[in-house]
Amino acid sequence: MSLKATKILKNTPSVIASAAVGGKKEHEGPMGDYFDKINDDPYFSLDTFEQGESQIQKQAVTYALRKAKLRQEDIDVLFGGDLLNQCTGTTYGVRDFEMPFLGIYGACSTMAEGLMLASLFVDGGVSDIAMAVTSSHFCTAERQYRFPLNYGGQRTPTSQWTATAGGALAVSAKTSPPYVRACTIGKIVDMGVTDANNMGAAMAPAAFSTISEFFTDTGLAPQDFDYIVTGDLGKVGSRILCELFERENISIRENHKDCGMMLYSFEEQDVHAGGSGCGCAASMLCGYFIPKLRAGELHNILFAATGALMSPTVNQQGESIPSISHLVWLSHEPDSLTPRSCGKEGC
Repeated sequence: MSLKATKILKNTPSVIASAAVGGKKEHEGPMGDYFDKINDDPYFSLDTFEQGESQIQKQAVTYALRKAKLRQEDIDVLFGGDLLNQCTGTTYGVRDFEMPFLGIYGACSTMAEGLMLASLFVDGGVSDIAMAVTSSHFCTAERQYRFPLNYGGQRTPTSQWTATAGGALAVSAKTSPPYVRACTIGKIVDMGVTDANNMGAAMAPAAFSTISEFFTDTGLAPQDFDYIVTGDLGKVGSRILCELFERENISIRENHKDCGMMLYSFEEQDVHAGGSGCGCAASMLCGYFIPKLRAGELHNILFAATGALMSPTVNQQGESIPSISHLVWLSHEPDSLTPRSCGKEGC
């Protein structure tokens, strides 16, 4: 059933396995115990940072397959992407698996986009088992979007720390929690922010747009969910998102969680406004939220990862930063908390 941008999944497929991979800084943060694999070497025992990022994806897929007791030939389609030019981190990371592959790009919203597409493919009978994977790496992102590390540029207070992390998950027909109940396809939102060191301000309006669309389409409200999880808005973006909802007389402060606020310790780690990167939301979803949904410690969450669809070249030419957020509703139950607007026969 389609409710404008929101798709209610009729067959509520299951996320049967997930895996999170991180680096040294991620391990030292408060979420360090939720990673399946930690790599202390930023090169991942390879020659370049870019090769290291590809290794993140390879490890994440391998661990997810192992946990699901699947072989690579069991996967009908793998959705993957990252922040590097032409998504090379993904291409070189998964090339040895010989899985049918669809490359995607949603910047830091890539895990939500990948999970959404994998779920829609399974729900519609296109695939029996679909996977999604994404990653980011602090050093590769700095080289592409800002300056080489040896430049020693000073970071602004609104800047965020790109996570050296990644996540992978597998989706199949409904068997066990967590279940994918619905998804909302985001729209590109551009409020004119031009500061590439203030991603939170650029992305918050996109998160507000997509989450609001979900509530409008379904008739559900923030209090119906344990958490409304955003990707990597950080301190600045999280504050803006809450204020945007409060303008509509809606409060999400009590159950809003931002992966960029969770991944690191602000007191002990120098991350300025928080974490960012595709791997930030992916690792928190795959390592923290999905296991808690599976165990019944959480019952319903909205996962709304956010991405800045920018090019450093175009941004240097004075263009603003368009952003997007895709949303997925994940639940411990396959059919409770039915959207009120779906109460009519045939929905």
